[in-house]
Amino acid sequence: MSLRVTRRLVAVLSVVLMTAAGRGADETRPNILFIFADDHAYQAIGAYGSVINETPSIDRIAREGMRFDRCLVTNSICGPSRAVIQTGMYSHRNGYFRNGNVFDGDQRTFPKLLRGAGYQTAVVGKWHLRSDPTGFDHWDVLIGQGPYYNPPMIANGTRVERVGYTTDIITDLALDWLKQRDAKRPFMLMVQHKAPHRNWQPGPEHLATYDDVMIPEPPTLFDDLATRGTAARTANMSIAETLTRFDLKLDPPKNLTATQRAAWEVAYGPKNAAFEAAKPTGDDLVRWKYQRYLKDYLRCIASVDDNVARLLAFLDDTGLAANTIVVYCSDQGFYLGEHGWFDKRWMYEESLRTPLLVRWPGVAAPGSVNGRIVSNLDLAETFLEAAGVPVPEDMQGRSLVPLLRGADPGDWRRSFYYHYYEFPGAHSVRRHYGVCDERYKLIHFYNLGEWELYDLHRDPHELRNVYADPAHAAVVETMMIELTRLRATLDVPPDHQPSPPPPPASPAPGTGTP
Repeated sequence: MSLRVTRRLVAVLSVVLMTAAGRGADETRPNILFIFADDHAYQAIGAYGSVINETPSIDRIAREGMRFDRCLVTNSICGPSRAVIQTGMYSHRNGYFRNGNVFDGDQRTFPKLLRGAGYQTAVVGKWHLRSDPTGFDHWDVLIGQGPYYNPPMIANGTRVERVGYTTDIITDLALDWLKQRDAKRPFMLMVQHKAPHRNWQPGPEHLATYDDVMIPEPPTLFDDLATRGTAARTANMSIAETLTRFDLKLDPPKNLTATQRAAWEVAYGPKNAAFEAAKPTGDDLVRWKYQRYLKDYLRCIASVDDNVARLLAFLDDTGLAANTIVVYCSDQGFYLGEHGWFDKRWMYEESLRTPLLVRWPGVAAPGSVNGRIVSNLDLAETFLEAAGVPVPEDMQGRSLVPLLRGADPGDWRRSFYYHYYEFPGAHSVRRHYGVCDERYKLIHFYNLGEWELYDLHRDPHELRNVYADPAHAAVVETMMIELTRLRATLDVPPDHQPSPPPPPASPAPGTGTP
């Protein structure tokens, strides 16, 4: 029997069993509102200590719930992250390794299980998995990445042309569905924004936000990457070289209405003229590009925050807030100029770590903070347990419900496996996998045969690769053992399991003792 047929049979049986379980279920089960941003770095959220912007509505979720400080992704890129959330399984198990794959919608997903247990399910916004959504009573999604303005969308199989700013439109559609749903049944709604994905086109209300502000530069903006390996030095995601005129708004978007275009000319015309007249070069040009990039990125987040406020207000006004779990998350982290980069993909901290905020009234203590290693891999299991639906044993994450309740399970994970596959591909980030714990991170760029080790306590910016340092030989050995264990436990195919070379006998240039 083929794997695809097996998955289809499992999915059908699961839905049948959950439907039976859902009949007559306690209708006090919590609603679930999952708000998902695209490329929203934790560094750009007030609740995570941002020094570059304010996010009062997103911060409210943290203030009234739990902030997870070590939420890691399994594969730091848009589509694969979404597939992991749908299935509770790593890329090598759900079959979606890189952007451009087609998600197998026949396989089991948490929305199917919730729907079978009596939940109303809906998704609006960015889907980005190429196949049609399955397991939803209602879906209204962008086509591919979708534009920031005037997005065509697919509503339950029918193309609909819409005019306006995409972040606002997605929220409008979410609110419309909430108002029309069956109020006698619990719901699970995924509100998935395009923002703040490249190329960071601000909404009409925020075109001038940050005009009079200088965004602080990260200390590694001018990192020459000399202490990292071939992979970092050959990637193509630098603010200095990779950003285009379109990214920098020196050329306007192509799909604006006349009114929208006029607003853009007012916002960017004088600033662009001043730039062309000044003609900055060298470090001054990099600094200008950084300011333009960051301000537009943060302006997009400002619109997301405005729309989070709209959703929270609806829950308040309708009395739903008390029995609704609200989750704010992003598909992965993002570079905001650290190491001179934008984008994601790496196992390095800014890319690996994503924000996760959960408000669950009566369960998660207001203002609580959790430092355990959690993951987007855990979200499906969390939603199922919260809804009282059995969690399939072959899911590879773990429900966060005990952590949300304030428990600290002694057997919680202390290490984490990561794997990135998209090479050749956009930004030329080499394939790699690795393991990290609360202090160390071991990364293998397996197409290059290169290893990197970082001590996050002594080197939080990951500037010193100490893999070759004899003083870290014992750490390397321990992390190698853990990497092998995790790959076996997670059933990672052996085709990417080379024999690790021993560390060199002497330190490589640019490294040293701790």
